Amino acid sequence: MPFAVALENRLLQCPRVTTLGVRPNFSDYSPREQALIRKAETIYYPSQFYAPMFQAMGKKTFPGPAAYTFAQDKIAQTGLFKILDIPHPRTKVYYGDRQKRNILRDFVLPVVGKVPRGSARGKGVFLIKTTDQLVDYCKIGHTAYIQEYLRIDRDVRVVVIGSQVILAYWRVAGENGFLNNVAAGGEIAFDAIPDKVTDLALDTAIRCGWNDVGLDLCLVDGEPLVIEANMKYGRQGFALAGIDYYILMETLIADGKI
Repeated sequence: MPFAVALENRLLQCPRVTTLGVRPNFSDYSPREQALIRKAETIYYPSQFYAPMFQAMGKKTFPGPAAYTFAQDKIAQTGLFKILDIPHPRTKVYYGDRQKRNILRDFVLPVVGKVPRGSARGKGVFLIKTTDQLVDYCKIGHTAYIQEYLRIDRDVRVVVIGSQVILAYWRVAGENGFLNNVAAGGEIAFDAIPDKVTDLALDTAIRCGWNDVGLDLCLVDGEPLVIEANMKYGRQGFALAGIDYYILMETLIADGKI
C-alpha cells in the first residue's frame, strides 16, 4: 500500500500506517518523523491543530479541512445545511437573554434544545416539554440551539468514507423513547433503508466537503432529513455488520480511495 502517515490515533491499530501522535510543537517530532511528515503525500487524521497548516502548504489530508471546521459544531452545520438547501429539521439559534425570549414566538412546545458546540454521543440533548424546562435549558449557556421536535422512534446513521457509503443502519430509541444514540441506549438494526436516505447522505457529504463522516438522518412523512454530522463516529456498527474497520481503512488507502 502507499506510504501512509497519521497523526491522530484513529488508525493506530492499522499495522501499515505509521501513527506519530499529535505534538504541540512541530519541533517535538524527531528529525526522522519530521521527514516522514514532509515526504508523505497525504497526512491521515492531522488533527484540528495541524490540518490548516497542511492546507496552507498544499499538502493533502484525510479527512479534508472541512471535517475539522464543522466537527462538533451544530450551529455551523445548520448554517451550511441551510445555505446548501439540504433538508434539515427546522432549527434556530438564539444568542443571549433578549433573543431567547423569542423562542416561544417561533416554536410550539415540545422542542429539542441542544448544547450547540462540543457535545456528542447524545449528551447535551434535551426534550423540552414545559416552559420551566425551557428556562432551565436557557440557563446552560449564552447560546440556545432550538430544533423542532420530530415524533420518530429511530433514525439512520450513514457512514461516508471517501466518496462512497460504507455502512448504513437504523438506530432505534432505547427505553427513554427519545434518544436514538447507541451510547444512550439505542439499538442498531440492519433493516432495509430506503435508497433516498443513503443518496441524500452521500450528496450531503460530498457537497459539504466531508469525506469521513457519520451522518444522522431521519424519515418524516416519508422524506429524509439530515439531522447532523459526526466526524468522530463510533465503530460498533462496523463490528455488528461484520466489517473490520482497520482492514477496511488500509484497503481504502491501498486502493487510493482516501
